[in-house]
Amino acid sequence: MQNYQLLLASTSPFRQQLLNKLAVPFSTVEPNCDETPFVNETPIELVQRLAKQKAESCQTDGDCLIIGSDQVCVIDGEIVGKPLSHQNAIEQLTRQSGKAIQFYTGLALHNTKTKQTQVCLDTFTVHFRHLSEQQIARYVEKEQPYYCAGSFKSEGLGIALFERLEGKDPNTLVGLPLIDLIDLLEQQGFAVL
Repeated sequence: MQNYQLLLASTSPFRQQLLNKLAVPFSTVEPNCDETPFVNETPIELVQRLAKQKAESCQTDGDCLIIGSDQVCVIDGEIVGKPLSHQNAIEQLTRQSGKAIQFYTGLALHNTKTKQTQVCLDTFTVHFRHLSEQQIARYVEKEQPYYCAGSFKSEGLGIALFERLEGKDPNTLVGLPLIDLIDLLEQQGFAVL
């Protein structure tokens, strides 16, 4: 019997699907967090700060472990957000063609009983194939990845864009590092197995 209720501070269906892999009951809550980067804030500082803020922003009853996560895509040292449009997705994928792109994912676990928050970072590198304009256009038309950092869905047809993937946890690329999360949960006495 777990002593804590598990909450995911996210409305992302992708993060919910990932957390479902652990086969533990959880609820979702929308975090109250301004995601605007600070001046001169690095991508690593940004995702760790936002993951922590998301986890700590949720008001709950009872003893809860609240999961917060945030991710950015970095192309040529520049943080790139979700494309939100067809043209922006085309432009992002064109910039990424033939390059190695970094994804930084901050993960936080807030314990409402102890008021303590653990924060960690996972990094994942995507090596893109050299893509033609036609390949990029066909991909964007088929998957419409307008709400995905980097303009692709790695769990779908986006895999066709890559030469190779580099990182310890493929779930990190989708937005929730499950290997790190399991470690954080176990440190709080919440057993997944």
